[in-house]
Amino acid sequence: MKILTFDTSLDKTYVTLSDDTNLLADIVIENHNEKYHSAFLIPTIVSILKKNQLTMQDIDVIGTNIGPGSFTGIRACVTVARVIAQQLDCPLVGVSSLEILSKINNTEQKTIVVLDARKKQYYSAIYENGEEKQAPLLINEDALKNLDFSNSFVIADKTSAEFLKMFGVESSIYTDVNADLGLFLNHIVFEKINKFTRDDFLWGKLKPLYLQAPPITVSAKANISKS
Repeated sequence: MKILTFDTSLDKTYVTLSDDTNLLADIVIENHNEKYHSAFLIPTIVSILKKNQLTMQDIDVIGTNIGPGSFTGIRACVTVARVIAQQLDCPLVGVSSLEILSKINNTEQKTIVVLDARKKQYYSAIYENGEEKQAPLLINEDALKNLDFSNSFVIADKTSAEFLKMFGVESSIYTDVNADLGLFLNHIVFEKINKFTRDDFLWGKLKPLYLQAPPITVSAKANISKS
């Protein structure tokens, strides 16, 4: 079973290709000059397939990060994933960025993932023994302070880690750990596709995980036309 996964929602673009659990390609792309890393998603997929002497028709399963994260990045990977899965009529597995990040924890402690959502709000989720105990949600500062962090392995971004430290909670900053998040996504997709049925992963069911409304900007040209 050939599994293609990709993620443009977080700090980098991650693309993997595997034959079941046998990893065939694992690519990590950072921003280049003024180009955001998600701009390299399609060329990277094409390159990986070519190097492995495969075509898109050889892919059996698509997996992608559905967020939360960069709104631009979420739109990029979800749109590409839906188009490919529709054309191939293959299963499409969506995984939240918080579940991907939870795999950084290799201890037996429960995992709490916290990401900055701006405007004094945070994305959070809790995992224990590989199971989701609290689904990803959007909370404010007071709710975050009231979480039970005892006996927990906390994973955060830099901004969230600094806030958590103010009330005595130490956390692991995922960008400092530099873990292979693409590999984590690949493993999660493999587990899910073998645990559930094909009907659970129809491409039309996949939706971005927007826990808050995307920002809306109005161009200067539009403002001038209104004045």
